[in-house]
Amino acid sequence: MNKTSLFYGSLAASLFFAGMAPAQDAPVKDQVALMTDAKAQKLTGIARKTKDVDARPAVAGEVIVTIIKGEGVETKSKPAEAGDWVVRNRCPETGNEEILVKAAKFPQRYGEAQSPADAQGYSDFKPLGSEMNYFIVSEKTGAFTFTAPWGENMVAKPGDAIVQVPSDEKDTYRIAASSFKCTYEIVSAAP
Repeated sequence: MNKTSLFYGSLAASLFFAGMAPAQDAPVKDQVALMTDAKAQKLTGIARKTKDVDARPAVAGEVIVTIIKGEGVETKSKPAEAGDWVVRNRCPETGNEEILVKAAKFPQRYGEAQSPADAQGYSDFKPLGSEMNYFIVSEKTGAFTFTAPWGENMVAKPGDAIVQVPSDEKDTYRIAASSFKCTYEIVSAAP
């Protein structure tokens, strides 16, 4: 590991632990139950990720800390396994945040590279635009903490989107409001 990687790893860890405080104050809720309730109340819509991303193969054991500009740490991945991918959104307003996508899910979500890899190993990918159920966290619901499908605690705040893969209700997680606005297209608006 080079000095730059160590610096950014230490910086990310510091930001991660600094970002944990709000999670401790927010009540714990079950995001899958909230989605089920939102569907029953007809408060959901359909959206799909459409904005191109940069992606590179993850290094086995690598941990990706997702940092949203102006908010801090959103989540921290489990250590990457062989075949996993690091996906970087192209949203300067959110800090071009990165996420770890498991090997089994990556081809279904992003398909084939649209460009050769750059010097850092990133290639251009076009999301396949799978439709996702979503609802926007309301002021009434307020901020809450939940356990993401990858086992990490996340905080959802009013204005954020909770999205769900229709074929796997357990695959339900938060998209920060700014990231959702930047990377998703609304197919059917939530009320």
